[in-house]
Order: sequence, then C-alpha cells, then structure tokens
Amino acid sequence: MPQSSGYQRKPQWLLKKIERTPDTREVKHLLRDLGLNTVCEEAQCPNLSECFGRGTATFMIGGDRCTRRCHYCDVTTGRPFPLDPTEPRRVAEATRRLKLSYVVVTAVARDDVQDGGAAHFAATIRNIRQLVPDTEIEVLIPDFKGDAGALQTVLDARPDVLNHNIETVRPIFDAVRPQGDYDRTLELLARCKQAAPDIPTKSGLMVGLGETTAEVFATMRDLRAVGVDLVTIGQYLQPSKAHVVVAEYVPRERYAEYRQYGQELGFRATFAGPFVRSSFHAGELLHAQDVLEDAAPIAPPAGNDWITLETW
Repeated sequence: MPQSSGYQRKPQWLLKKIERTPDTREVKHLLRDLGLNTVCEEAQCPNLSECFGRGTATFMIGGDRCTRRCHYCDVTTGRPFPLDPTEPRRVAEATRRLKLSYVVVTAVARDDVQDGGAAHFAATIRNIRQLVPDTEIEVLIPDFKGDAGALQTVLDARPDVLNHNIETVRPIFDAVRPQGDYDRTLELLARCKQAAPDIPTKSGLMVGLGETTAEVFATMRDLRAVGVDLVTIGQYLQPSKAHVVVAEYVPRERYAEYRQYGQELGFRATFAGPFVRSSFHAGELLHAQDVLEDAAPIAPPAGNDWITLETW
C-alpha cells in the first residue's frame, strides 16, 4: 500500500466539481443555524453538491473531533468536547426542516466516552422518531471497541438500517485503519444479525488502496457470511498529501464485476462505482428489493449513468 508522499493525478472521468447553488447554500445555512456537522463537509465528499442539492445530508454527531486517526480520513483528530445533550434534538429539527424521508446519522469515534457514544446515537434516533415519525433512519456506527452492550443500546433504539463500514480488505487493513480491527468489524456485524435479525445491516469498502480484485471478493464473502444485506464499494480519493496515496484509480469495468459478484453472493443490493459512498443514495439502496418486486428498474443516480444498483 502506497504511503503518503504526494498525489496521483485523477483521470478526467473522475473529476467532479463541487458546485455551490442556492440549494446547497440553503442546506449549509440551516446546518450552521442549528450548529450541526455533516460528514459530507468534514470528509470532503465528492457528492456534496448533489446531496445538498436534493436537500439531503449525513449528520455527524458527537462533535467534529475524532479520537482516532485513520490514514484515509479527513475528519479532524483531537481531544473532543463533551457530548452535547441538545444535539439529538437539533438533528431531529434539521430532519424536519429539510423534510427528509430518509436520514443517515454517523459520528466521530468517541473512545473517550465509556459507551463510545452509543447512548448519543440512541437519543438521536428517538428524537427523530418523535419529531418526524415517518422518516427512515440509518445509523453508520463506529466499532465501540467491540462493546456488545454499546451496540445493543443502538439496536434497542430500532434504527431502520445498521451500517458499519469495513473500509478495506484484510491484507492492508492494519496499515489503513491502525486503531480498527478487521475481525472486530465482522463480529460487530454478526452480532447485529443475532440480536436484531429484522434490522438490515450494511457495510462498505474503498478501493484503489492497493488491494486486488480477489481480495475485494474475499471481503465481500466475509461480509455476506455474517449476514450483511447491503454493500457499497467506491473509489478512495486522497484528501491531502498527508494521507495515504491512491494506488490505483479503479476502472469502471471492475465495478461491474463487483456488482455481479455481489448478486451471486446474495446481497440484497450492491452499490458500486467510483463516487459511491456508504450514505450516497442510501434510501434507494435500502429499497432496491422493493423496486425489484414492483418489476420496475431502479434509476441510476443523476449524473452518474454508469453507476447501477443490482439486487438478487
């Protein structure tokens, strides 16, 4: 896996302009008004304009400082402030104002808190349920250092989807996520299915970090073996010269291989493409099976006609 030593120039087809439109400005103003963070901004997501333009965002709770330093991530590492007990209600209020039918809530890692922030996740879910009961809620959680009780706290709040990203393949996992653990991720996802089999589970990984196609296939098998329903695969984009260098800009054709293999493994849906991120078009991904049952094709995301959803 390449270490941080500069940039590899992106191919022309992977360039994506982050546009500032009245819609994106309105969403940003609302977020600032409520004092909320989004992973869209903190992680410099290439889909920010599209999602903000549709009035959607992935809320990042627990503050904007993470207790871990992953070599691919642009979220600030540092000593976090204490958890704000008013934040869950403010997230619910933003969900109401944006009229979201589907909301994704993630968080920085809070290893400084006894439960890793699990109760804060649960409070956010319950506040959204109370204020906008028809909104579906996906949570993208950290690993809570393998704490089964913390995971159960989140599951007891009954999210509609439980997402925990494996991020990369086993052979390079320790180099990319030195404070994570590949097997701990699989154990968490397996525990989700055991404790709440009716809640769909989801996981995602980045490609272009030096992994092989066979290694991606192996990771997909590992995820399916622990009951994961939904999987996302997207290109790693280096945030700065201080981060892990891109080893490869994965050609579009390979994503088709990943989608096909996901279908063969029996995932409910596989979302794979260069700009795919775990929360991108999350609502459509969850309901891909519903669309299939209605005998209607699922539309690809606007502006990315080479990204498709595949279901079994």
